[in-house]
Amino acid sequence: MLFDKRNANTLPLTSTGNWSVEEDILTKEESPLNLRRSSIISGKEKALIHLKLKLSLLKILIRQYRNPLDWIKGLRFLIKLRRRFLGDHVLNKMAFVDGKYYMGLFTPGWNDQVYERFIASELKNFKENNTAAFRFNHVFLAITKKCALRCEHCYEWESLNKKETRTTAEIQATVQRLQDFGTAQLHFTGGEPMLKIDTLISLMQKATEETNFWMNTSGLKLTSINARRLKEAGLTGVFISLDHYQAEAHNSFRNYKDAFYWATEGAKNARNNGLVVAFSICMTKEFVNEENIRKYMDLAKDTGVHFVQFLEPKNVGHYKGKEVSLNDGQIKLLENTFLKMNFSNGYLDYPLITYHGYYQRKHGCYSSGKKGLYVDTDGDINPCTFCHRKSGNILDPDIEEKLEQMTTSGCPEF
Repeated sequence: MLFDKRNANTLPLTSTGNWSVEEDILTKEESPLNLRRSSIISGKEKALIHLKLKLSLLKILIRQYRNPLDWIKGLRFLIKLRRRFLGDHVLNKMAFVDGKYYMGLFTPGWNDQVYERFIASELKNFKENNTAAFRFNHVFLAITKKCALRCEHCYEWESLNKKETRTTAEIQATVQRLQDFGTAQLHFTGGEPMLKIDTLISLMQKATEETNFWMNTSGLKLTSINARRLKEAGLTGVFISLDHYQAEAHNSFRNYKDAFYWATEGAKNARNNGLVVAFSICMTKEFVNEENIRKYMDLAKDTGVHFVQFLEPKNVGHYKGKEVSLNDGQIKLLENTFLKMNFSNGYLDYPLITYHGYYQRKHGCYSSGKKGLYVDTDGDINPCTFCHRKSGNILDPDIEEKLEQMTTSGCPEF
């Protein structure tokens, strides 16, 4: 089965939604971009980059503050901030993608203007500086209700494949507003954003370079050509949903017979075209055991992705009213896997793991308008993708007041 033999309009669907794609998959062959290597680095190479990173932090401090004492105190503040989340654990590897180095999925890659502004924004909690701070570290922006899949855990189930309520111009205005607020990372989601690839490209081309753009996708239609188009338009990376290491199990979970094919091949195409690639897995009660996690991480390593994101199931969307929460033993297994694979020397060639639940149980949720939020398919703001509590529309004139109300209410779970 080859990408150049397929047309997205003829893909077999199991859903009944009235959706269409914006553009057929091109049939011509085209080689990936000529980019620098993409890999997981460790050992001496990682140590050298980490030293350069520390020196760059010192340069940022020197540019922000005149008093040398502030340079020292500011560096200590950043070290203390890091330890607040990682404790005494030392990250033994980084992802190197197209000339940048990544230690996590929600921290900009080192070293560019977005990274410097991100650090300067954090330093405002130490002492005021002249940099325009990022209001949000990350925002999830749904750009379509349309999707070819009918996923078991879909958080937008009630809206899926219904009539679109926002125009492209309104979505463009949303991107501009979020950039005006100051947003370090903007994650395009849906529905399936690849069904709006021309819209995606237009949004990024018209945006400023003050934001890193990401896409959350099933991998559908993520050919090498489309990955290249997205990269050239300004996309930083992709979160590709893959919920099992067995094709049949993933296809069943997504209710789409080619889901595994598109997820794995899309990941390779994205990686080959200089995009940061993360597999995102919903860790269901039925899946979470030591053998399944090990085999999944083996597949992620063999596919060449840079990160794996562990998500705990939430009773929202298609899971609404269902008992889907993990038990204490399963949560402990995920935490141990996260710590072992990220911070020990036995897994240096494996992708880095991002596990939000680990931090949220220790420090609370940083979404809910604090550091992030979710703009849904109607343009309404919500605390996050798994907490559907609308607080008004992102384009409302009194949006600042509504954001303040959301932040005050906080996260209902953490």
